Amino acid sequence: MSDAGPMDGHPDPSAPPPPAPPRRLAGPVATKPEERIQRSLFGEILDWMLVPLLLLWPMSIAITYLVAKSIANHPFDRALDDNVTVLAQQVRQVNGQVIVNMPRPARDILRADDIDSVFFQVLGTHGEFVDGDRDFPLPPADEERPPSTTVQFRNDTFRGNEVRVAYVFVDLRPMSPAVAQQRGGEDMALVQVGETLDKRAHLANEIIKGVILPQFIILPVALSLVWFALSRGLSPLAELQQHIRARRPDDLSPIDSGQVPEEISPLVRSLNDMLERLSQSIHMQKRFIADAAHQMKTPLAGMRMQSELALRETDMAEIHRSLEQLSKSSESATRLVNQLLALARAENQTPESKPFQPVELNELARNVVQDWVQASFSHRIDLGFEQPGHPIMVHGNPVMLRELLSNLIDNAVRYTPPGGSVTVRVRADAIEGLAILEVEDTGPGIPPAERGHVFERFYRILGSNVEGSGLGLSIVREIAQQHDAEVDILNNPHAADPRHPGSLFRVSLRMEEPPEFIEDIG
Repeated sequence: MSDAGPMDGHPDPSAPPPPAPPRRLAGPVATKPEERIQRSLFGEILDWMLVPLLLLWPMSIAITYLVAKSIANHPFDRALDDNVTVLAQQVRQVNGQVIVNMPRPARDILRADDIDSVFFQVLGTHGEFVDGDRDFPLPPADEERPPSTTVQFRNDTFRGNEVRVAYVFVDLRPMSPAVAQQRGGEDMALVQVGETLDKRAHLANEIIKGVILPQFIILPVALSLVWFALSRGLSPLAELQQHIRARRPDDLSPIDSGQVPEEISPLVRSLNDMLERLSQSIHMQKRFIADAAHQMKTPLAGMRMQSELALRETDMAEIHRSLEQLSKSSESATRLVNQLLALARAENQTPESKPFQPVELNELARNVVQDWVQASFSHRIDLGFEQPGHPIMVHGNPVMLRELLSNLIDNAVRYTPPGGSVTVRVRADAIEGLAILEVEDTGPGIPPAERGHVFERFYRILGSNVEGSGLGLSIVREIAQQHDAEVDILNNPHAADPRHPGSLFRVSLRMEEPPEFIEDIG
């Protein structure tokens, strides 16, 4: 009885809630697999297209602004150059005094645009103020003076505003250029004309507006076109999805890859390959179930009949005889089930499900022969084993190879009459690089016309009175195909009785490292 509530099984409202069970911090029960977030191909492509576009758009605006400023500077710098050149031509030196011979109309033209945005200054040969704005800033003192009549530009600050200044040094004494250069700029007047950057900024802004405003219209149109192009480009995937969903559950036919774009063709081919493998797997399963149901009818019916006879009998001897038959039928049914399962494992065997590994064939064959020694004694068969004095390595699945050899020995022991012999032999062909596994018996042999059919399922040679299911050699063939091996059926070259020519089953496998000797197959 639980103590979590009253005895009537209903919870007590006044009782405190039971404590929550402690959370496990580790262990396979407490941990849940992390759910993977399904990604959208449409969204991912859209992100990869739009994110760079949205990142490049501000960069484009910044570059456009810089280019616009550069474009706006050129005409204004050219106007400043013209103004300072014209003003420098009006500077004269009369009786050792520097004067500016600029009439009032010319002065008004110089400041015609805006008296608060255009400034000028003229200084004499000794730095004395001549005309213009007295407090206008001078060029840097450490700057090397350029040659006469060469206009220079600089950015400066005047009365709290950023200004663009064009200045030139005027040589007022006639002399040769070599003499002027030797004097190093002495007796030169300074002429400067400056203007604020407002008009330049206004022009740059007008250029920016003319370039950027159309982009606000083009960008949504471009986004709409990208969205439409992606939707149109991915429509074959949607059509393929609808086509696959519309198929019947049992329809495993290939998908037509001629109606899809080239980029989707590899995906469709992969799906077709998977459908083909799935179809083969389902076909093998159906065939296995049909074969198993068909083959199990006989032993099960026999077991049921023997059990009913045993229930009706009162004589202990008859009951014992029925139980013996029931035991034989159950043994036959067990053997049939084991062989069916072995055949199913061999047919579904892949290198991925059970990776191959190096196998020493002598040791494997010796162990299998030892397992069959007791059965050979029961059948009065001389079971022998021959092997070389060196190891023989093959690449394969040891479990499957044991099953192959066990079925060959079982087939030889069952068909060899009492007093006969069965020999298992392992040898190598160094020339061909093959490992040879042979099972030799002194049974009735297999006619050449029947050798191509004995590997078929449930195939039995007419006139054979030996009990069996007809699956042993089918298992051998499937395992041999998994190992890229060949199975040949020959006559026993050592048979002495013409009535029992015997058979020789030879399995040829590829060796990993061929030995350094040569032995003929014989």
